[in-house]
Amino acid sequence: MDPNPLIGRPLRRREDPRLLAGAGRYVADLRIPGALHLAFVRSPHAHARVVRVDVAAARALPGVTAVLTAAELDARPIAVAFDGEGYHGADWPPLARDRVRFVGDPVVVVAARDRYVAEDAADLVEVTYEPLPAVASVEAARAPEAPAVHEAVPGNTYYRLDHRHGDVEAAFAAAAVVVRGTFRHQRLAASPLEGRGIAVEPAGGRLRVWASTQTPHLLRTALARSLGMAEDAVRVSVPDVGGGFGPKMHAYPEDVVASAVARALGRPVVWIEDRRENLLAMAQAREQVVEAELAADRDGRILGLRASVASDAGAYSIYPLTAILEALGTAQIMPGPYRVPAYAYATVAVATHKAPMGAYRGVGMTVGVLVMERLVDKLAAALGLDPAEVRRRNFVAPDAFPHTAPTGLVYDSGRFAQTLAAALGALGYDEARRAQAEARAAGRLVGIGLAAFVEYTGMGPRTFARRGMADVPGRDSATVTVDASGVAHVAVSCPSQGQGLETLYAQLAAGELGMDPEAVRVEPVDTDAVPPGSGTFASRAAVSGGGAVVRAAGEVRARAAEVAARLLEAASGDVTAAGGRFFVRGAPERGVSWGEVARVAAQEASARGHGGRASAPGGAGGRREGAGSDGGAGGLAAAATYEPPPAAFSNGAHAAVVEVDRDTGLVRVLRYVVAEDCGPQINPMLVEGQTHGGLAQGVGEALLEEMAHDGSGQPLAVTFMDYLLPTVHEVPAAEIVHLETPSPNTARGVKGMGESATIGAPACLANAVADAVGREVDELPVTPARVLRRLGCPVSEGC
Repeated sequence: MDPNPLIGRPLRRREDPRLLAGAGRYVADLRIPGALHLAFVRSPHAHARVVRVDVAAARALPGVTAVLTAAELDARPIAVAFDGEGYHGADWPPLARDRVRFVGDPVVVVAARDRYVAEDAADLVEVTYEPLPAVASVEAARAPEAPAVHEAVPGNTYYRLDHRHGDVEAAFAAAAVVVRGTFRHQRLAASPLEGRGIAVEPAGGRLRVWASTQTPHLLRTALARSLGMAEDAVRVSVPDVGGGFGPKMHAYPEDVVASAVARALGRPVVWIEDRRENLLAMAQAREQVVEAELAADRDGRILGLRASVASDAGAYSIYPLTAILEALGTAQIMPGPYRVPAYAYATVAVATHKAPMGAYRGVGMTVGVLVMERLVDKLAAALGLDPAEVRRRNFVAPDAFPHTAPTGLVYDSGRFAQTLAAALGALGYDEARRAQAEARAAGRLVGIGLAAFVEYTGMGPRTFARRGMADVPGRDSATVTVDASGVAHVAVSCPSQGQGLETLYAQLAAGELGMDPEAVRVEPVDTDAVPPGSGTFASRAAVSGGGAVVRAAGEVRARAAEVAARLLEAASGDVTAAGGRFFVRGAPERGVSWGEVARVAAQEASARGHGGRASAPGGAGGRREGAGSDGGAGGLAAAATYEPPPAAFSNGAHAAVVEVDRDTGLVRVLRYVVAEDCGPQINPMLVEGQTHGGLAQGVGEALLEEMAHDGSGQPLAVTFMDYLLPTVHEVPAAEIVHLETPSPNTARGVKGMGESATIGAPACLANAVADAVGREVDELPVTPARVLRRLGCPVSEGC
């Protein structure tokens, strides 16, 4: 395979002029004639019996078309499939019927001529509840006397997994030092700029759906299943999406309700989530309690690791990832970039009366990295060693790949010591330590934190099958078509939520085809226009969607080269493409354009009277299924379904310098360095943007954000006055260093990187604050009040 000449070029984001000029087209911008607008009546209780619902006043309000309860809605609960034993799921009803299980659980839907009338009518619905005891924490859920969140979930335990590798007891018995901790990570809300939204139009026995989603094909499956329809009777299109970060990969009750109401009334309907609904009812993330201990010899070399992981998975299983994603991800990634000869974990996902737990940038990995990196710093302190040196002594060596971690994950490639060295070099680590000593001598609380980690990206079918996530196929698809004007049209099963995928896929396709990126059009994702795929999540769009683009474009180029060879009277192997033309190698003055080739290909296809020929097999870099070319749309078209490897592993190292104000407990980030190895950078500008954005979310996670609940399950942060997002004042101007270690298993060697900065930041900042205050920092977020308590100072007075 010839090199792609556009990989590594920092092309400007082609979607930005349109979006910055206010010309984006989101779900809320759609204007569907005759559309009704929906509003929901939601539970004010974390746990209650629904005694009575009175909708008479709401139905009588002028402008109201329908007011529906669970008894009147023709839709099944959202079911999620788990392929394995020991899982006790809880399907998510579109509307609560007899019992509500978290604050925000939808109970009644109103359809009206506009949102104002719908909201007024919702206020007129009277629901009588009988409050019941609520389970509001991991500890409460696991207590012997805890109320059952679901009768079908024994002991409030969705799933438990015990794993053991090596002789853990012997490792701890032989250890010169053992360090341990109980680590608490708070619950988070992803808070995308655009909330959820869906518009549904019934027509001809089908449903046309526009949704702000990361996974259009998986959403289609969920809707068809809940509505009892064939999948091809549901068409999902994705307009512009204003941020996703994970939660928009799920199917929600509101999606099912909107579709069921549209079908029942024979009218288009629209639902746009407001911010309070977003903070109450969209999937939340992270909340876990982890008890872990690390054993090492006197030189600081790791001998063994033990962990008990408990994840608060909320009130229902979430489609398509089930309730286990945080608990399993944390336990499996915890050994990180280190050699860990013996490892035992017990991980459990528990049900509580909170919003369901879902995907969020760095799912599972962020907590696992926090735990391991805190333990490594504790180990360094116990032995009087530099934290960087302890990491160097334990890294997996560059010549040890592929490396099988004690969890069974297979790391395909990496240069962990070099990544850390790059971060330390950019920070000026030795000088930073000298400056820290001077600051401390002057009475300032200055700390330096490090974090090193691996990140699984681009996960394929075998990984999702191994996890039992039967609703996630793990494959993605693309079609590439060159029309008679020489323009390439690319459609991919992975929609963008702001990452710049339109630029990325155009750049990849143009490089593979040998044409200018401006001659490539990336089409909005539409399940009627592209073969099935898994979608955009888990840092897989470049690996999986990009792999499909590379394969489909390669197929089109190979067929076009054959046509060009006939026109140039040359052997096809002597013909190459560049700058939008085909020519004989060594004789660029004699060539034919893509448009000419496409027109001839169309004529040949028409003369043959059929759609072309069978495609060649995939080759290295992932298996391709269902690929083929046809003679439609100009005669040059191909579709490819790409199957990624189990995972391509990126890695990173972060270094930070912070200062803590001893009077207020406020943490200020003075310096921040990110060293990132995500394989070949397709577009370095996009990588930089993703790194800065991911770091902003990681800083918020470390220092500010917390979806807190009281003991009765009432959320305490339902506006941005209480749920604190980071601003320009808290987010540092990061210094970024790149390494490029290709994956041997993916198309073009690419890896994912969209979550990396978020994964490393909380651990790095926790270590930095612990270094500054000389106390353990094992609970997030590191708020001023928590810092002052660690210092032993009154919160109201400071030190």
